[in-house]
Amino acid sequence: MRDSLGGLTGPEDGAEVVQYRFDSTLVAASPTLHDYATQSFTPGRPAAEAALDLMQRIHDDFTFDPAATTIATPMAEVMRHRRGVCQDFAHIVVGCVRAMGLPARYVSGYLRTLPPPGRPRLVGADVSHAWASIWCGAEAGWIDVCPTNARRADQDFITIAWGRDYDDVSPARGVLMGAAGHTLSVSVDVEPLEDNGTP
Repeated sequence: MRDSLGGLTGPEDGAEVVQYRFDSTLVAASPTLHDYATQSFTPGRPAAEAALDLMQRIHDDFTFDPAATTIATPMAEVMRHRRGVCQDFAHIVVGCVRAMGLPARYVSGYLRTLPPPGRPRLVGADVSHAWASIWCGAEAGWIDVCPTNARRADQDFITIAWGRDYDDVSPARGVLMGAAGHTLSVSVDVEPLEDNGTP
C-alpha cells in the first residue's frame, strides 16, 4: 500500500521503519516544517529525489553558525533565524520528512578528518557530526543525507548511532557531582587504515 505521497506504508515497512514517522522528544511536525517540505516533496516525485532536493535547500537556505544555537534551542527558532549547526539541520530534515508523513531518523557519527586531494574539508570533521536518514521505500531503502555539507553520506561518514532525534543518541548522559564551572572539550581525528592486502 502507498500513502498519498507515494511512500510505502504497511507490513512491508515493519515497525523498525514506521516508528520513525512519529513525533519525538526534540522533533515535532509543524505547519512551518510541512510548508517548507512541500517545496521538495511534490506530488509524484520519488522520495529519494525529494530528499536530495530538501538537503540542498537546507544547505542553501541556512547558515552554519556554532554560536547561534544550543542543544535546547527549539526547532521553530532555528527555522525563524535560519542559523544553526549539523544537529539543527539534521532535526530540520527529520521534522520536514515526518511532516510529510514519511519515516526519517537522526544519525550521529563522525566524518573523516582529512579530505581526499582536491576536495574541500567537510564541516564537522574533528568533532561529532549529525545527519539524517530518510526511508525511500523498500527498493531504495534508507538514504542518508547531510544538509550541512550538501552531500549524501558515503565512506567519509562513520555512523555511531541512529534514533528518533538527538535525545535517543546523546553520547554522554548522567549526573556530575562537584564544583561549578566544569567544561567538556572533545576532538576526534578519523582516518582510513592502510590496506595492507590482508583479509
